[in-house]
Amino acid sequence: MHTPVALTARTEPFTGSAPLRYSDARNPLAFLKGDEGIVGIGETLRLTFTGRSRFADAAAAWAAICASATVDDPMQLPGTGLVAFGAFAFDDESQAESVLVIPQAVIGESGDDRWVTRITLDQEDSSAPLPDLLAETDIDEMRVDFTHGRISGAAYEGAVVGALEQIRTADVSKLVIARDLEGRLPAGGDLRSVIRGLRRRYPTAMAYAVDGLIGASPETLVRVRGGDLFTRVLAGTAARGATKPLDAEAAESLSASGKNSREHALAVESALASLAEVGVEPAESEPFTLQLPNLWHLATDITGSIGDATVFEVMDALHPTAAVGGTPTAEALPRIRRIEGLDRMRYAGPVGWVDAAGNATWAIALRGAEVAANGTIRAFAGAGIVEGSDPAAELRETEIKFRPIRDAFADPLPEDAS
Repeated sequence: MHTPVALTARTEPFTGSAPLRYSDARNPLAFLKGDEGIVGIGETLRLTFTGRSRFADAAAAWAAICASATVDDPMQLPGTGLVAFGAFAFDDESQAESVLVIPQAVIGESGDDRWVTRITLDQEDSSAPLPDLLAETDIDEMRVDFTHGRISGAAYEGAVVGALEQIRTADVSKLVIARDLEGRLPAGGDLRSVIRGLRRRYPTAMAYAVDGLIGASPETLVRVRGGDLFTRVLAGTAARGATKPLDAEAAESLSASGKNSREHALAVESALASLAEVGVEPAESEPFTLQLPNLWHLATDITGSIGDATVFEVMDALHPTAAVGGTPTAEALPRIRRIEGLDRMRYAGPVGWVDAAGNATWAIALRGAEVAANGTIRAFAGAGIVEGSDPAAELRETEIKFRPIRDAFADPLPEDAS
């Protein structure tokens, strides 16, 4: 139970530099894609949740905060006014905390619009100037090398064999099996350089940094704008080809692959059924191949009206998607726990933001890592195992999926990549 508080949020136009330059170097708070996104500075309020009820508890806490807040928002854009950033644990049984963080200030941009919002407790002066809070600093480069974590490559192939045995003998048709890498943040490491690198290399992905969870996800769990809902299902993966003919061949092979098509269909069916549970009448696109800098994915877009549901209810219904968990979910999750033998923490959980007007963007926390307070870094990647999966091929898929976060922690980029 969280004690109700009264907050005041005031938004005004902003004429400063790129938002990321104002974020905290060690603990950035950001959600950015293309020429739009928001960056948080400081912390006015932090709420934590655990267990099966974490989404419902977050919904109740956010509703209470919004009901008692005073919001002065002349711009009325998604991400203006009162905003919370959030990151949720993958598993009901995870030891990781799920969080909503309401910053002291938010700098946002969308096309030609740029704004700053000051968020204060009711007894504070929300009209006071923002002095040191908006201190702009250069983004420093750093390098981190990763080694295998608790699941080595050989152990992962063994885990895939175990998953295939479960698929043959139990009532599951898909299991998503993940593995981890480990690294250590150097003293004074500037995590904004990781965000900058991810944005430069993967401009169509959603770069995120919330409470030590950092990465760039290609997969939208749910986006809400003015009551209109959008989600994108990605399942089925192939590496990009080295030449144009080989790349086209890779995309065509992915589309024609029975294994990948089965995996994708299961993920889409699961998402449609989950949305129907919360009263959303979804419409789906035809599957298509989505091109990313290092991968091809099979993708399907789903749209609808959110109606009376909250974005937290939609997340609760959708998570975990078949693309990151398995099918059927209830039967798959305990088997994944046993086979992996690790706590995924917030890997593959929802990460994003919500505003008081009901707008929100939440991604699935993929292509990323968790940075602990002591500097330990754990990166995760997984692959969907279905009948016909090959252990060596699935291991290669995880290596491809590790590439974005490996590169972002290792390779410096020019200053104009902010």
